[in-house]
Amino acid sequence: MRTRTTATIAVGAAAALALTACSSGDSSADGGSSEITLWMYPVIADEDASRDYWESFEADFETEHSDIDLSIELLPWADREEKIGTAIAAGTGPDLVLLVPDLARNFYDTGGLKPIDGAIDDPGVYFEGALAGGTFDGEIYGLPIYQTANTTAYNTALFEEAGITELPQTWDEILDAAPALAENGVSVLDYSGSAETTLNISFYPLLWQAGGSVFTEDGSDIAFDGPEGVEALQFLLDLQEAGGLPADAATKTTAVEGGPLGLGTAAMSYGMSGATIDQLEAAVGEENVTVGAPLTGAVQASFGTPGIIGLTTINEDEEAALEVARALAAPEAQSAMFEAAGWFPSREDAEITIEDDATQALFDSLAVSNPGEAAPGARQVMSILATHIQSALQGQATAEEAIADAAAEARDAISRL
Repeated sequence: MRTRTTATIAVGAAAALALTACSSGDSSADGGSSEITLWMYPVIADEDASRDYWESFEADFETEHSDIDLSIELLPWADREEKIGTAIAAGTGPDLVLLVPDLARNFYDTGGLKPIDGAIDDPGVYFEGALAGGTFDGEIYGLPIYQTANTTAYNTALFEEAGITELPQTWDEILDAAPALAENGVSVLDYSGSAETTLNISFYPLLWQAGGSVFTEDGSDIAFDGPEGVEALQFLLDLQEAGGLPADAATKTTAVEGGPLGLGTAAMSYGMSGATIDQLEAAVGEENVTVGAPLTGAVQASFGTPGIIGLTTINEDEEAALEVARALAAPEAQSAMFEAAGWFPSREDAEITIEDDATQALFDSLAVSNPGEAAPGARQVMSILATHIQSALQGQATAEEAIADAAAEARDAISRL
C-alpha cells in the first residue's frame, strides 16, 4: 500500500502554533469566562486518535485563551442533520458545528446560522472551491477547515494490453480509447448510476466539465437543462454505445472491491479519493495504478467538498466563538488535521509535505475542485435527476428527453419548498 503523506508540523505543536497566531483577550461582555460549545464529528476515523487530538486542541486553546471555556463534543455521523436541527430549534445546541455545504445551506435557509466571515482575515488564502462551499447570497456562513479531493485513476495494465500508450485525459480521448478496450471485454470508464451514489462524484463532475451547473448562480432555478447537461449525458450514452461503460452502469454502486475497477473490467474512474485509490491498488497491484489530473471536457473540473464550521444562532458571544473558529481554520491547525486524518488543507498557506505522486495529484485537483452546489432543494433535485439519468442509461429516454423531464420535475419540486 502506498505510504501516506506526512505533515511538517506535529499535531500538538500545530494546535499550539495555531492558537498562538490568534489574538487573545477577554471576549465576554462582562469580563468573565465565555463558554463555547463545538460539535465535532469523526473526521479522524480512529476513535482513540480522534479523542486525543481534540482533547489536546481544547487544552491548548484554553491555555492561550483563559477567558474562553471551550467544550468540544464528539458526536457520531448518524442522524446528524436531524440532531443539529432539533438542537438549534430548541436553543440548546452548539455555538459552532462542523457541517458540509448542503447542510450549511439548509440551516442557512431556516435561519439557523449567522455569518462567520469575521473569522476570515484574508479570503485570498483559501482555495476558491473551499470558500464557495459555505458562501450563500454573497456572505460567508461556513468556514472551511479541511477539504476532500477526488481525481482520476487508471489501471495502466488494461490500457497497455489494448495497445493504448497514452492515458486519456479528455472526453474525446476517452471515446477514442473505448473500442480497443471493449475488444478485450473492458469498459474504458467506470460509472455508478445507483440511487445510493451521490451525483457529486458521478454525473455532476461531467456537467461541470461541460461548462454547466446544476443551478443558476443565485440558486433560484434549475440550470442543468442547458446544452451542457444534455452534452454530459450524451457523452455517457455515446460511451455506452461504444462498450465504454459497465453493462450495469445504470444501477451499479461505486464499490471498487468486487466491482469493475477491482475486477479489472473497467480501466479508469474520475471520482477517486485517497481511500478508493488504495482499494484499487490493493485489488490490481500498486504498480498498475496511475493517478492523474481531473478530466477535461470544455473545462477541467472535479469534486471536493470542504468541512466547514458554522456559527449557530444559539451563540450569544460571537467574538469568543469566532476566536475558536479562527483557531480551527489556522494554517498550522489545518496542517495538523492533514497529518491526523489525511484531509487536505482548505487554504494555500498551510504547509504539508507530500511524498507520493498519487497524493500530489489529489492535492493538485483542489485548484479545479467544485464543492457541490448547495441551493434550496439540492438534495431533492439530485434524487430526481439521478432517476432520469438511469432511464437514459437503460434506453428508456434520449439525453434530451431525460434532461428535459428531470428539469420539469425538479422545478415543480423546488416550487413547493
